[in-house]
Amino acid sequence: MTDATPRFACDAMLGGLARWLRAAGYDAAWEEGIDDWDLIRLARREGLLLLSSDTGIFRIGIVRDGDVPALFIPHGLGKHEQLAFVLEHLKLPVLDPRCMNCGGRLIEVPREDVRDRAPARTFEWQEQFHACERCGQLFWQGTHWQKIAEQLEGLKRV
Repeated sequence: MTDATPRFACDAMLGGLARWLRAAGYDAAWEEGIDDWDLIRLARREGLLLLSSDTGIFRIGIVRDGDVPALFIPHGLGKHEQLAFVLEHLKLPVLDPRCMNCGGRLIEVPREDVRDRAPARTFEWQEQFHACERCGQLFWQGTHWQKIAEQLEGLKRV
């Protein structure tokens, strides 16, 4: 990981953690059903920190020996507890949110540019819109955004 901000590769069991890492401002790759070796190759190729709850993956030589940096996520934690564990263990702050679907950066877009994409009622009252630079999904600070922000704010106080 050459960048100061870590990027993550989450195993198939950690899809919820990947989404919440993205909400906390971190790029996190996740693929349903990804096999251990494909995950290891992805982490190595992209310089990602591997996150897994699978003890078996930590017995594979390049993970065990630290050639592929990895962090074991304890069993029995909910997704918010997993996020708190990762942030605390790595001493990471909560950053500006990323797209929870793909991890792309959210870029503010001119309101008029999204008139045809935003729901009409939302467009009437919302002044500010963001779009994911990767997948193009449109975001605005409605009640869902606020609930996510409240969850993340709770982590900042822990």
